Amino acid sequence: MPKKFTFRGYSLEELQSMSLDDFAKLLNSRERRSLLRGFSPMQKKLLERIRAVREGGQGSDVVIRTHCRDMIILPEMVGLKFGIYNGKEFVVVEIKPEMIGHRLGEFSLTRKKVVHGTPGVGATKSSLYIPLK
Repeated sequence: MPKKFTFRGYSLEELQSMSLDDFAKLLNSRERRSLLRGFSPMQKKLLERIRAVREGGQGSDVVIRTHCRDMIILPEMVGLKFGIYNGKEFVVVEIKPEMIGHRLGEFSLTRKKVVHGTPGVGATKSSLYIPLK
């Protein structure tokens, strides 16, 4: 039997029925302070889009694109797909219950591992003796 998701002792259904102030009390101090200060205009616009998608019943097939990387993941976002901008492209992320309380930007990395190619001919003295294929 799969383990049922809980966040600080509350099930997902209980979290979704909570008010924002009650939910904020369950978060870590940095996220709690951010929520209690209120949403920025960009975050308000994102919340309106989230609620419009939920009301429309489109659900998980719509990707909500956003630049708002500092938005805290709320219980009402679970199950939706977000295109989170990483500075170059929109990385599609499906929100799972375990992501609640984190920020969107944590799931769309802005830097990637540097993968160097092989040195070109003449890059070093020794590369002169490497056969060309």
